[in-house]
Amino acid sequence: MYQYTALDQTIVQERVNQYRDQLNRYFKGELSDEEFRPLRLQNGLYIQRHAPMLRVAIPYGLLSANQLRMLAHIAHKYDRDYAHFTTRQNIQFNWPKLEDTADILQDLATVQMHAIQTSGNCIRNTTSDEYAGVAADEVTDPRPFCEIIRQWSTFHPEFAGLPRKFKIAVSAAAEDRAATSVHDIGLFIVKNDAGEIGINVLVGGGLGRTPIVGTVIREFLPWQHMMSYCEAILRVYNRHGRRDNMYKARIKILLKALGAEEFTRQVEAEFKHLIDGPATLTEAELHRVAQHFTQRTYPTRPIVEFDTSDKAFTRWRERNTRAHKIAGYASVVVSLKPNGIAPGDATTAQMNFVADLAKQYSFGEIRVAHEQNLILADVAQEDLHSVWLALKSQGLATPNIGLLTDIIACPGGDFCSLANAKSIPIANAIQDRFDDLDYLHDLGEIQLNISGCMNSCGHHHVGHIGILGVDKDGSEWYQISLGGSAGDNNGGNSPAIAKIIGPSFSAAEVPDVIEKIINVFVAQRAADEKFIDVVQRIGITPFKEAVYPPKH
Repeated sequence: MYQYTALDQTIVQERVNQYRDQLNRYFKGELSDEEFRPLRLQNGLYIQRHAPMLRVAIPYGLLSANQLRMLAHIAHKYDRDYAHFTTRQNIQFNWPKLEDTADILQDLATVQMHAIQTSGNCIRNTTSDEYAGVAADEVTDPRPFCEIIRQWSTFHPEFAGLPRKFKIAVSAAAEDRAATSVHDIGLFIVKNDAGEIGINVLVGGGLGRTPIVGTVIREFLPWQHMMSYCEAILRVYNRHGRRDNMYKARIKILLKALGAEEFTRQVEAEFKHLIDGPATLTEAELHRVAQHFTQRTYPTRPIVEFDTSDKAFTRWRERNTRAHKIAGYASVVVSLKPNGIAPGDATTAQMNFVADLAKQYSFGEIRVAHEQNLILADVAQEDLHSVWLALKSQGLATPNIGLLTDIIACPGGDFCSLANAKSIPIANAIQDRFDDLDYLHDLGEIQLNISGCMNSCGHHHVGHIGILGVDKDGSEWYQISLGGSAGDNNGGNSPAIAKIIGPSFSAAEVPDVIEKIINVFVAQRAADEKFIDVVQRIGITPFKEAVYPPKH
């Protein structure tokens, strides 16, 4: 767990004080709505459909038990006893009062948290693998690299007013668990045959109105030049990115307009002025940052041969636990996807409970997953049964991780003023339709993602099944796409943007459509073939024919 330095704490506290003064001036009428808007956005505060929404940063998805308890406290004192975890490892409070927001930021500062740069045209919260540091398939722990990016990007004067928001993700494992390929900058940390660490740099990924998989512009960049190269990329973007049209302002549009070759040429030219400069990383600096993370010593725990006679526990263990790099340990996924609940929501009681569980069984740490679940990363295998029973008592042990009902969804039209349609009722209707866990387990891994608008906060473009809410003559309709994938780093399932199958459907029709799609998959699959593999093998036509029968 990264521990703030005195400088970190001072910066965060001074920002709280600054915002409190700005808020007071706004209430006194000394700042207009237009003047206050960029100031509140710099502190993660939006004005949504019904109330303000505060987005709080959880850098690279890592929380301490005390921090999670503080989030629960804020949900209870200032909100409606729940909060929403997002696909970018943030947490959102949907009902705070504007006059309370400075007090909320002050409470956050007491546990080394903030909402700085969680919105606005700046470098946003850096995301990473929720299993960073414990994953068996990683080449190195990416968290110190993420922390260096956080320190570099926070209040960076040159990049505080970019053409548009800017998102960076870092992965160091064989499986890309952070959708790194669809970020403005994606950094894949890799190791060569000589055992040296380098970085494959992707630029121009993104979803929204123009979904694009990032382009590799530099292979095996020496890790020491990570910051210099990112700065070179951002300088080119800041210089040429469009500011006259917000829909064409992202770096992916610039890369497409210039062409990858010319864009790369300009970045390399800029990089020549920065290489071996002040932003060059050293072993000493990397070690310094790494030392600010809580150093973990794992007591020796036995490797357990589990009794499979308890079907319910076995199913949960198979779906909701992951291999750990240390023998005798496992990572536990806490499901925030029970039927009837908005995907990614957690109540005050649940957050406090998970914090207590983490303290007892997982060294007091929690991770936030891209899929909007929580992770207890360091649980001894011999404690898994006790953890399962505890999670069951709070409705947090649904054994559906990676299955059809483990749905990624944005808050949609229930909250967001940008949304064309609701997301949560659609997710709940699909969960209700597919409530047979035996059937879900037989179907295997299927990622279904839902967004309420083209901003794609639910990442529908990279879902195996994607659902997009659209406005049709003032009514809510839903467009279905198939074959998306966030991919991995080893070329198994490459990143792919889903293809739209045809005209949109009414809300009432969506569960039937998903059932027809699943029926085609069941009929076409070979042995234990996965859904995404079937779609890639047979294409979308058979699914389209099932969903849109020929007219007579």
